[in-house]
Amino acid sequence: MAPALKTTLALQDAKPYAFECPTATTALIIIDIQRDFVDPGGFGSIQCGNDAVFSRARAIVPVVKKLLDAFRSFGGHVIHTREGHEPGLADLPAAKRLRQISNPVGHHSLGIGDQGPMGKLLVRGEYGHDIVDELTPWPDETVIDKPGKGSFWGTNIHRILLARGITHLVFAGVTTECCVSTTLRECADRGYQCIVLEDCTQGFDAQQVTTSLDIISGQDGLFGFVGNSPDFFQAIDRASAKALTQGLALTPPATPMGHEDSEPRFGFLPDESVPSVDQLLTDYRQSIRCPVEVIKSLYKRINQYKEVDPAVWIHLEPEANVLHAATKLVNKYKGKALPPLYGIPFSVKDTIDVAGVPTTAACPSYAYTPQVSATAVRRVLDAGALFIGKVNLDQLATGLSGCRSPYGTPHSVFSDKHISGGSSSGSCVSVGERLVLFGLATDTAGSGRVPAAFNGIVGFKPTKGTVSARGLVPACRTLDTITVVAPSITEARKVWQVIAHHDPEDPYSKLPHTLPTWHIDYRGPRVGGFTFAVPPPTILKVCKKEYRELFSSAVSALQSCGGTLKEVEYTPFSAAGDLLYDGSLLHERIHCIGHRFLQSNLPDMHPVIRELFDKAMSNPPSVYDAFRDQALQARLTREVQGVFDVLNGGVDVLVVPTTTQHPTIKEMEADPLKLNSELGTFTHCANVVDLCGVSVPAGTWLWGQEGDERKMPFGITILSASGYDAKVLDIAGVFEEEMMQRETFRL
Repeated sequence: MAPALKTTLALQDAKPYAFECPTATTALIIIDIQRDFVDPGGFGSIQCGNDAVFSRARAIVPVVKKLLDAFRSFGGHVIHTREGHEPGLADLPAAKRLRQISNPVGHHSLGIGDQGPMGKLLVRGEYGHDIVDELTPWPDETVIDKPGKGSFWGTNIHRILLARGITHLVFAGVTTECCVSTTLRECADRGYQCIVLEDCTQGFDAQQVTTSLDIISGQDGLFGFVGNSPDFFQAIDRASAKALTQGLALTPPATPMGHEDSEPRFGFLPDESVPSVDQLLTDYRQSIRCPVEVIKSLYKRINQYKEVDPAVWIHLEPEANVLHAATKLVNKYKGKALPPLYGIPFSVKDTIDVAGVPTTAACPSYAYTPQVSATAVRRVLDAGALFIGKVNLDQLATGLSGCRSPYGTPHSVFSDKHISGGSSSGSCVSVGERLVLFGLATDTAGSGRVPAAFNGIVGFKPTKGTVSARGLVPACRTLDTITVVAPSITEARKVWQVIAHHDPEDPYSKLPHTLPTWHIDYRGPRVGGFTFAVPPPTILKVCKKEYRELFSSAVSALQSCGGTLKEVEYTPFSAAGDLLYDGSLLHERIHCIGHRFLQSNLPDMHPVIRELFDKAMSNPPSVYDAFRDQALQARLTREVQGVFDVLNGGVDVLVVPTTTQHPTIKEMEADPLKLNSELGTFTHCANVVDLCGVSVPAGTWLWGQEGDERKMPFGITILSASGYDAKVLDIAGVFEEEMMQRETFRL
């Protein structure tokens, strides 16, 4: 993790008093610097009606460009907005369209949608609608197309800000008295700490500009702060000087953390020389590394690890193919801004389609070769990521052990005697041993969280329906979720932001406006605080002694970084977990895989899979059972969602051990069904009652006896209600930071 996370900028000359903002959670919002608003012949020139006054709006562009460059220099978040309407004007209210041009003594000769020199005025897709060339957004910067003067109506900007963990906003743009002020005041209502830089904004009425700025900072900061760009640039200089004296930097360091000759962290391959995603992106931008060289180094590591564990990959792309893809990527972006996952290697669970590569679901008789990649895969490829291969899993994504594949049994990266966990076994091993920097996996009943915990990495299960499931072999369509496995919360979050988009062609995809939003605390979880609950002791007793002790330590760590522990009713969570395999939902899984396919192919399947499905198909539920379970699921979902209603006494998150123990491969093979069920004690409920969650490393424990000891990982999962993904990641982030600080202190 780059030390830049601790950098704070202080604008000492701001009004009504000094404004402070952490670079890691501050975004620059550039409002509507479009041709239509700052170039002659656009809607802005008509709105203004005075060429001399109008020219002042264009005059701010150079200083805004300097401000934008400053944010880009330290990897700051940047958001651009554009006001405009659909070509058919269906999103244009009559009042907005007619009010000004209807004034009998007004100067508005043309209205929105009318033909102007740069195309139809304020219409998306027209030349005038786009942002001026000097401020052209980079591929990793967000552009919000808004139909109103404010930025919240008809957009998902608040969820975008929440997803990125933003707490502070710096405003620039036009016009001060209209769109800038409106959006800033909307942000203030939602809890953001806001400042507008007066020399980076301009309007079409000098008095209204002055009044608007006075209103923002008046009454001791009624809506926020007003500052200026020289003070902002000085704040950067002061922060940089301070960081340098501490051996830090505003951007990640140019060389990897650690030493090339360090001892292996787990016991197989050294990982200290493998950079993080942010480090790698910084090195690419500074031409310190090249994707081609990174891939060559990566394949050496992959080939080394084949000697340790040959069961990770079902399909590994030939090195020459990936080098060719890396070379094309380099040529495509030579001299250009880089996309958010440029040159980042990733793996794909073999239930997710990659065009031209067989999808097997670890079941050879099921295999097919797709012509089109899954939507999530296409998104990360479009973001510049490099596909390395398809990885192993429990057959038909059924199981939490990692021991149910005809392609072999991967083991934990911590011990060759212990299970990797499943069903996303190969995904989590490939990331845990840094053969790739992230993986696209799945999670229906815990398949992305359990193996993440067993391999010491982060397993993030987004709210179901927020990542497109098109191109995913269904295990249980109403519950399936494509997930991200990554070394850290920051890296998982970055990938999630790329893939979490509404897909109108996925019938299970949730519309963004149906998901909740909440006001943020600009101080962050550590200072602002959060509430959490844990399972009762009667439930936790299923965990092994070492797990109970580590979970108790994790609870203490959460309290140390801002958490307040509260009691909640846990019964609905347990009931929902039982419903997954004890009710008719298991038969939805049979339907999704294909009843006839299972009947015809059961003899050729893995023995444990064969036993599980044979038992289920021989005892089908009645239609009455299915409707009973459907009603129970709806009731439990409502009860569980109420647990997270903080406005009515609920908690922000529920924290549980990711799983109950870490069996050896021999133990799992000796009792596969009972152990598998126990491993899912805390994971089975999540998708049944529509929760999001992330498993995060939370310490280690020693397994074995003197002379044969293994340091084994432990993980906790932080859960919350549907749509609260960003809140879960915020809290997981401060917990991760706390655990890293404790480990550093211990060393």
